[in-house]
Amino acid sequence: MLAPLVNLLIVVASALIHRWLWVRLVRDTTRPGGTARRVGTVAIVASAALAAAPRILVPALGPDTGRPLAWTGYVWLGVLLYLILVLLVLEIPRAVLGIRALARRRNGAARPAAVPEPVRVPATTVSRETGEASPGAGQAPGEVGDATGCGRDTGPARPDRRLFLSRAGALTAGAIAATTTGFGMRTALGDPVVNRVPIRIAGLARPLSGLRIAVVSDLHLGPLLGRSHTERIVRMINGLEADVVTVVGDLADGTPSELAPAARPLRHLESTHGAFFVTGNHEYMFDGAEAWVEELHDLGVTTLLNERREIRHRGAVLDLAGVEDLSAAEHGRGPDYARALGGRDTSRPVVLMAHQPVMIEEAARHGVDLQLSGHTHGGQMFPLTELTKLANPVVSGLGKVDDTQLYVTNGAGFFGPPVRVGADPEITVIELRA
Repeated sequence: MLAPLVNLLIVVASALIHRWLWVRLVRDTTRPGGTARRVGTVAIVASAALAAAPRILVPALGPDTGRPLAWTGYVWLGVLLYLILVLLVLEIPRAVLGIRALARRRNGAARPAAVPEPVRVPATTVSRETGEASPGAGQAPGEVGDATGCGRDTGPARPDRRLFLSRAGALTAGAIAATTTGFGMRTALGDPVVNRVPIRIAGLARPLSGLRIAVVSDLHLGPLLGRSHTERIVRMINGLEADVVTVVGDLADGTPSELAPAARPLRHLESTHGAFFVTGNHEYMFDGAEAWVEELHDLGVTTLLNERREIRHRGAVLDLAGVEDLSAAEHGRGPDYARALGGRDTSRPVVLMAHQPVMIEEAARHGVDLQLSGHTHGGQMFPLTELTKLANPVVSGLGKVDDTQLYVTNGAGFFGPPVRVGADPEITVIELRA
């Protein structure tokens, strides 16, 4: 029900942002009435439409039909983000120069106008033989004209300083945006980094020391990431020889009816004690949570919906629990910690799979030893990497709330622009230690 309102807000925001971009990139860099201004205006209108298309048109077209538009639109969104950021930074020297120019004008207006002294123009003489005029005494050859200098050859006109600076700023912003986006695409579309993280848990039984848990999240299968992406993730995880595989939400940006073929390589995941999944907000965003649970069951991946499993390893037991995402509340469901964690043997360590890091507060109250989360993408694109810290206790890596440790993975995919700057995609191998 909120989709039409969200789409309307996207269109309005895109229009306002592009109005400002038109001022900085077209009006300030071109002369009125020229062809360059007309072409630039058309380009800005096309950019506004392209920026809104992935969110509005691609879902209606489907992941296959909408793939070309999705690639074009999302890549352009990445360029736009950095173009806007650089232009905003350039507003600072622009404001400084504007203030200085205003101060000069005010100082000039405060001074009394100087009265020009009369200038005598030397008389010219006319040759009797040719009838041509020549400079009079005291006037150099070439100085033909009145005292104001009109008619003199003063050379080519100097370029407008403001126009030159505006064009230089626009070219600089475009170059930085394109370069940064290209670098970010190379990172986002490349192989995820494998991070090996040892985590000590108090009271961990000796036989469980060395247990390896592979953690991956946010694959975001959809119009940009398909079957080959899943195959690569499965191949890399299988090479880690993990004892347990955990997929911590946001598997896909769509339903199994659209994306089941892209997820099928998950049936080939290899581990000692199996692969487990918990839902993320995107499973509910596209109304596909229940269908994905069934699809993953057919692929041999167990979904933990407010429940837990005993991982028996070398004669000792670890509890692995999972809760639904917070966004499930919109569908009359949600995380149920009492159901997932209640009635267990508290002498055994427990690892909780919960998609969003903010769920750590409740996990800590229920005595969880370690929570595994994703959701943040590590911020995905600088400076969002810094803004994400405002809403999450941990954005990337290992942290702690009370006596509960929290590990947040950057995820192996991306959402929106296929760009990662300052937050590499990753697969993590956690090794538990006593």
